[in-house]
Amino acid sequence: MTDFPTYDDVIAAHERIAPYIHRTPVLTSSYINSLAGAELFFKCENFQKAGAFKARGASNAVFGLTDEQAAKGVATHSSGNHGTCLSYAAGRRGIPCTVVMPRTAPQAKKDAVRGYGGRVVECEPSTSSREAVFAEVVAETGAEFVHPYNDLRVITGQATCSRELMEQVEGLTSVVAPIGGGGMVSGTCLTLSTIAPKVKIYAAEPEQADDAYRSFKAGYIIADDAPETVADGLKVPLKENTWHYVQNHVTDILTASEEEIVEAMKLIWKRMKIVMEPSSAVPLATILKNKEIFAGQRIGVIITGGNVDLDKLPWNV
Repeated sequence: MTDFPTYDDVIAAHERIAPYIHRTPVLTSSYINSLAGAELFFKCENFQKAGAFKARGASNAVFGLTDEQAAKGVATHSSGNHGTCLSYAAGRRGIPCTVVMPRTAPQAKKDAVRGYGGRVVECEPSTSSREAVFAEVVAETGAEFVHPYNDLRVITGQATCSRELMEQVEGLTSVVAPIGGGGMVSGTCLTLSTIAPKVKIYAAEPEQADDAYRSFKAGYIIADDAPETVADGLKVPLKENTWHYVQNHVTDILTASEEEIVEAMKLIWKRMKIVMEPSSAVPLATILKNKEIFAGQRIGVIITGGNVDLDKLPWNV
């Protein structure tokens, strides 16, 4: 049986990674509140180191390694943000990092991995190709595998985000976060189930990559190999560790169409003047689509990342 982390592990992780992450701000918009009929508090992980919440989990994994483990470096497969953040953390520890990325991943994310000193190895845009190419990389390097989300060290690091959020905003009734593989949602579950068990946790997912939604309704993991969505960070399926948290602690999974996601992204760019990527817009899109669920609530909304290819903004494609 898997020995799942406790909230004490979250506190230890927060202390471990504190020198390498930002305590990101919480921003609000009275205009968006009026549209939603609720009070929204945006936890802005787009301002995080390396531009995404995944700096938390990656740093916890990298700085939790023994010197012997760290010697051969770390490796992962990622559509972008986890790879960028793992490269960032590895660079801070002075160890090598290899990232297997889909050839279709945004150029900005490939450049970011290389900018932090990581090596990019490209694969086809499918889960099967990603895992096959990655197996070759590990065989070649002997590097420590840090999975983007199905890694308890990573989940524990991500849990520090909602710990900060609960310290920054009083009286939250719900928290909404995007779901792809489920790392952020799992971390949110880990924290809130201990320190705020009455706060409802909603996961937000694109309709065109709704395997977590279908898994949640079916009661077992359903994995799509290569879904297509503008929310490029949410294309990966749940795995056993994240499924544990989703199954046991998530109130519901809500979905939004491509058009709704893009409109929510534009709304945040225009009204809040902050750069965030399409995956980060899915929570707001689902809140505006399901106003009756959230009416009158105080809602924490996790904006997970801001790594956007500015030459390929979704409203210009």
